[in-house]
Amino acid sequence: MPALSIRLLAIVAACALALPAAARPQRIVSLNLCADQYLMALADPQQIAALTPFARDPQMSAGAAMARTLPVARGHAEEVLARNPDLILASPFRRREALAAVDASGRLTVDVPPAESYADIVAQIRLVARAVGHQPRGEALIARMNADLAALPRPPRRAVAAYYQRRGYMTGTDTLIDELMGRAGLINLATKLGKPVLSRVSLEEMVAAKPDFLILETASDRVVDQGTEMLHHPALRGIKRLHLPQAWTVCGGPAYVLAAQSLARQIALAHRVNAQRH
Repeated sequence: MPALSIRLLAIVAACALALPAAARPQRIVSLNLCADQYLMALADPQQIAALTPFARDPQMSAGAAMARTLPVARGHAEEVLARNPDLILASPFRRREALAAVDASGRLTVDVPPAESYADIVAQIRLVARAVGHQPRGEALIARMNADLAALPRPPRRAVAAYYQRRGYMTGTDTLIDELMGRAGLINLATKLGKPVLSRVSLEEMVAAKPDFLILETASDRVVDQGTEMLHHPALRGIKRLHLPQAWTVCGGPAYVLAAQSLARQIALAHRVNAQRH
């Protein structure tokens, strides 16, 4: 059987709400860190033949603790085929020659593209849930995520924040991070400054912009190299910090809700502290 596209898989899978246990794939291999997150959330552990090694890295993977109990594979064609997979979750941006042998083997391969919005995350949950034979589980996860997002507290005013990364890069508009900030009641500084999806913002420009918050990934909480050094420059000390684990933002997925909840809690705390001071 040739590799199936996402569209074909979705059409086939839509014919049934859930596959019987005997028809579900039993040896699933993931070649994509983001697909790892969906796979761990939706498949039975015994269905997982291998995740990527990055799935066990707590700096990269929201499911690192669970991944430590599951097998991993480095993604070489020989190693993948040795697992005798009946379903492979890959990335559309992976070098196709690296998957040529896998494709030629006739294994069912589903590409999981990066999520650029919450709507993308929902679509990918449905895609993977159907592929692994657990569509009701996927719908239940989506329902919980929708409820959690609807319950987010709204701040008394919309503060301005910059998602500031190593070497002074700022995440801009029309990104998953931008949407996440909006859900937490924040205005992205990139919008006010007219910045693109990713831009470099100097210390001088950041200080002059006077955002209410800087959002930093926890991997940048301390100075470890020149890239993180500027995030801790004395000129920025007067700007309040919000912190998010990089593992919650490197991929779209269920951790999107954790990130939104964390931002909302930190913003609420900052407003309470500010009110007490005044």
